Amino acid sequence: MYVLDTNTLLDYFRGRGNVAKNLLATSPGEVGLPAVAAYEVWVGVLGSRNAQRRQTQYELFLATVAVLPFDAIASRCAAGIRHELERDGQAIGPLDTLIAATAVANDATLVTHNMREFERVRGLKLIDWHG
Repeated sequence: MYVLDTNTLLDYFRGRGNVAKNLLATSPGEVGLPAVAAYEVWVGVLGSRNAQRRQTQYELFLATVAVLPFDAIASRCAAGIRHELERDGQAIGPLDTLIAATAVANDATLVTHNMREFERVRGLKLIDWHG
């Protein structure tokens, strides 16, 4: 399974890089979106100038992929990730920690262009569909 981070999904909607090409070449059943990333995108959708149009587009997208919950397993993974990164002086953003943990908890590959931040998370499988 491929799990999209927030920026990857935004790049898809904005037509940046090769995200759309790669996403459309992947079966929707193999694509997940962490609930935390879904929240972050909703914030942008509701605050956009074309909120109604963006909402419709986003709802159609959400109907085709699995929204992965931040559940008990993901919360345990997140705590471990945060503890390890802070101990090593390599902390990442709090929401990125939750997104990474959701990917780890689901044994999925995180799709991100933000490799520099996410590569700090040990055991997290990464791929960049941007380039």
